[in-house]
Amino acid sequence: MSMLLTFLIAASSPGIAQPMLGEAGRVTLFQNVRIFDGKTPRLSTPSNVLVRGNVIERISTDPIASEPGAQVIEGGGRTLMPGLIDAHWHAMLIRPTPVEAISGDVGYMNLIAADEARDTLMRGFTTVRDVGGPVFGLKQAIDDGIVPGPRIYPSGAMITVTSGHGDFRQLSDLPRQIGGPPTRGEQIGGFAIADGPDEMRVRVREQLMRGASQIKLTGGGGVSSPFSPIDVVTFGDAELRAAVEAARNWGTYVTVHAFTDDAIRLAIDAGALCIEHGFLMSEAMARTIADKGIWLSAQPLPEAMRTGLPPGSVQREKAYAVFPGIARTYALARKYKIKVAWGTDVLFSRALAQQQGAILASLGRWYTPAEALIMATSTNAELLALSGKRNPYRRRLGIVETGAFADLLLVDGNPLQDLNLVADPGRSFVVIMKDGILHKNALVDDPERQSRGGKPRRFAQSRV
Repeated sequence: MSMLLTFLIAASSPGIAQPMLGEAGRVTLFQNVRIFDGKTPRLSTPSNVLVRGNVIERISTDPIASEPGAQVIEGGGRTLMPGLIDAHWHAMLIRPTPVEAISGDVGYMNLIAADEARDTLMRGFTTVRDVGGPVFGLKQAIDDGIVPGPRIYPSGAMITVTSGHGDFRQLSDLPRQIGGPPTRGEQIGGFAIADGPDEMRVRVREQLMRGASQIKLTGGGGVSSPFSPIDVVTFGDAELRAAVEAARNWGTYVTVHAFTDDAIRLAIDAGALCIEHGFLMSEAMARTIADKGIWLSAQPLPEAMRTGLPPGSVQREKAYAVFPGIARTYALARKYKIKVAWGTDVLFSRALAQQQGAILASLGRWYTPAEALIMATSTNAELLALSGKRNPYRRRLGIVETGAFADLLLVDGNPLQDLNLVADPGRSFVVIMKDGILHKNALVDDPERQSRGGKPRRFAQSRV
């Protein structure tokens, strides 16, 4: 009985995703592809790539012999690249409305999140860093192969203070009694209130116990929260330091939502390793972020996110204060060579989620196609690796190299020349592979594409 109990506890505990039974025998051979490896701003010479199980086993310019039972994909000179990574995603908060996210049926919320996860994967995003929401069950279902979806690096509940960004309670929920019963949003893990250093330690440790790979705090005001002015600083120094200490004790890091210099400065001084947004920072703060080697997780938010907010609402007013800073922040990041991760931060809009690739392509305002794609693959993977021993996926991500996870896209075109290819995944991504499993292979169903051989659409004999 003791051994059985130990097994059951281990099986139900959050941790490193385990390979599914039988996957080691699965073999896929990509022939005649040109590789964007996620790091180099040019394509390889024609190459062949062997995937065994969920790992890239061999890459060679020489022919690789096929094996009995292997799936052979004739690339026809197309581009093979890593799966895309979104470093600021909210998997549970795409389909529902704000009211549904807090008060809706939990079972239904998980079902629509699973459907959205499939769509996310079919847009070519094989990994996301989830920075707020009750996503642990969805992650487990994806890792166990129950539903298709991207790898998820979960933060769990976004941790905030009373009246801070992420506190979606109503005035009728006040006054709050510390240690009293939580509201529904807290019960389901959407957000967690931490007023004071001791309560902060509890909330951080709760997320880590559930399987968080990193901790997300909201250190300043935000657009979507009704009682959180943009200019305010929420957490005090002692609260922030308590969170960083608790995360460090678990071998991982804290990322902090912050727009203004004051909020950013407090977070950095307390030991946070990453700032989310930073759209109202000064040039002096940009220099500080660069000098200290802090990550900036920035998002080229589309105009539709601002105009989609209700006219006359406090949220729309705050959006109009924040959005003009986006272009300036990217310019400062380039000027001071800040370590920048890319994400989308889509909330409460399936239509905007469908533009995930287009939001990535909009980085073309500030970056070359190669720079943008490197950011959305290997650079984002570097940020994910900050989770250290809390990393749920221990092989390398965001690259096409021997020994890395086989998360791969076969692109009908050259995205290093045309970044807009990622904005049209249904047409451009002819093969989508995650963890060595083929989730899409349009070449099987499209004889015309297969017959084009070495001259796929928009790619003929590129020399990039």
